[in-house]
Amino acid sequence: MALLRRQDPAEADNFRRTIVVAISAAARIHQGTPSPTLTDMARKITEALDTFPSTSRTTQQDRPELQKVMQEIIDSGFTGITLRVHDEQGAWAGSAGVSEELGGNTEPPIDGHVRIGSNAKTFTATLVLQLVAEGKIALDAPADDYLPEYGLDRRVTVRMLLQHTSGVFNFTGEYYEDGTFAPGIPATTSGKEWVDNRFTTYRPEDLVRLALSKPYRFKPGTDWSYSNTNYALARLLIEKVTGRTYAQEIQRLILDPLGLTGTVAPTTQTELPEPYAHAYFRYEEDGEQQIVDVTLHNPSWISSGGDMISTTRDLRIFISALLGGKLLPAPLLAEMCTPEAKVGYGLGVFIQQAPDGATIITHNGGTAGHGALMYSTPGGGKTLTATLNYVDDAALSLGLAFQQATQKLVSEVFGSGKATS
Repeated sequence: MALLRRQDPAEADNFRRTIVVAISAAARIHQGTPSPTLTDMARKITEALDTFPSTSRTTQQDRPELQKVMQEIIDSGFTGITLRVHDEQGAWAGSAGVSEELGGNTEPPIDGHVRIGSNAKTFTATLVLQLVAEGKIALDAPADDYLPEYGLDRRVTVRMLLQHTSGVFNFTGEYYEDGTFAPGIPATTSGKEWVDNRFTTYRPEDLVRLALSKPYRFKPGTDWSYSNTNYALARLLIEKVTGRTYAQEIQRLILDPLGLTGTVAPTTQTELPEPYAHAYFRYEEDGEQQIVDVTLHNPSWISSGGDMISTTRDLRIFISALLGGKLLPAPLLAEMCTPEAKVGYGLGVFIQQAPDGATIITHNGGTAGHGALMYSTPGGGKTLTATLNYVDDAALSLGLAFQQATQKLVSEVFGSGKATS
């Protein structure tokens, strides 16, 4: 630990990754089942490493402006928030609110685990592009070349899946411009129906077949529409070309190389690693309002559109490494960060302007009472990652507050001076 204090940041980060990768490799010996002793050792070592961040840590009192914004977010209706910022002032992390809505007064654990919702799409897109770099996938090939069993329109390319320009129906339901809604599976917008079915297992194959039984929203490649089906198809594509599960591939290509010990691709796993803040869902039954703890549920209903679990620390390491060129060759990273014209979506990321006019790369997500924010400058040097826990409902009552919360945080962190690379 004393060595980490004396090292420069880059060397300290390299040391961390070396230790974590070594632990992970040892844990997979003997058919991938680590002993309880090794598991406990890995936990203690990584926790100790995290005690000494690679850049100087300031205290919560040193960033009162961030404390103020967090409290405003809690006052707007969120149960709890954790925030991690790496900028020209150094590294800072803090939390506000409470971990549990129904009793208790403990603040959310810094680097507690949450379901990160659509931030998972950035991981999935990165994984697909890594397989493009390995020569296993062609970005502009018809997705049907790899998944002929689903009868996809031959005009739908792999790129269109990652960029939401395929036109395929969204299996969690489709909202149309005229205000109508075409339901899919019982998602959170279904209210009590989702609560009652929250431990159901959905196979990605079945979600895709449901979506493809519906009309395409538009001719492939002619418009943009956010569809979780695109990323369920990306998951199936990854598994088809590699012969391995999505969880195995993401471990091989992203989690192990970066030492992301707090990130999980759960598939059907209902539990979260501890510690975690609780998530809740509100619905009405027989004229009375009910609030249920839905922290534990089967995330297969959202598949690779948003089933992952992570922490603010891991999200920060991931987005910084990704945009710093550590996961993708420069030409593919440039493809990823090239936005389409309608909403500025690249391949698994949004490309936006910061309040000072500089570019920021982002993806956010919310699912069943948990949410996560992930923002970075193009080179990965300045980052903001945050997690939220709240009471969700079918009407998405906190949707506006969620947008306002992100705007406040982005304005505070990226709103002054020029973004750094």
